Amino acid sequence: MQVAAQSLCVPGLVGVLGGMGPLATIDFMHKVLDLTPALRDQDHVPLLVSSIPQIPDRTAAFRGDGASPLAAMIVNGQRLVHAGAGLVVIPCNTAHLWFAEIEAALQVPMLHLVDAAIEDATASVAPGAAIGLLGTDATLASGLYFNRVPSQGAAPVCWTLPTATEMMELVMPGIAAVKAGALAQGRELLGSAAQALVRRGAQALVLGCTEIPLVLGAANSPVPVIDATVSLARRTVAWSLAQRQHAVTLAPG
Repeated sequence: MQVAAQSLCVPGLVGVLGGMGPLATIDFMHKVLDLTPALRDQDHVPLLVSSIPQIPDRTAAFRGDGASPLAAMIVNGQRLVHAGAGLVVIPCNTAHLWFAEIEAALQVPMLHLVDAAIEDATASVAPGAAIGLLGTDATLASGLYFNRVPSQGAAPVCWTLPTATEMMELVMPGIAAVKAGALAQGRELLGSAAQALVRRGAQALVLGCTEIPLVLGAANSPVPVIDATVSLARRTVAWSLAQRQHAVTLAPG
């Protein structure tokens, strides 16, 4: 029991509700690692990771073609909380359609990936500039991004979206290719979708699906990109470092 009690007292411990998909979860962890100012193992962000790929498909659930993922996400999130996580993050855009319900069930702080990405996007372009958005059809059709209320004082975002044909022929097949491990195919399809948005005036691109940054980024994008995974990782690191510093400040002696 003493060991169990100690495991619940790791300052800055972050729970990662992942598996949606597994490669995107690993990518998020890698970005947390890269963004952490560390000189030794002990300087890094403590992470508890739940990577359960069997969570029902979020896009299918939104379409009404599959089971809801909510119960599975809550159960896996509760495992993280019971193990001592003081913050829970979800490196999956579409899963944020159920963010409010998950947050209410877990009763711990959570960071909203979409809010983080929008904040970074609006800071990267001039007010009123068009920002392209690439994501699943559920993310776009639900208004997950463009229905979010901008932070106080921020100008409304002028979104440029893929057409229905581009979603069907480029974006969704590209995301599916990445999930299947066909990265070259995914890179070609999603790169073509990005080019189409730029031709229609997008001055930056938000990568609003955590599979997309695995094949599309600054090196092969015609305009600046805002990687939602990076946006979430940066805030995750900041939260953990602040919690650990607070714990040091309060430590006796």
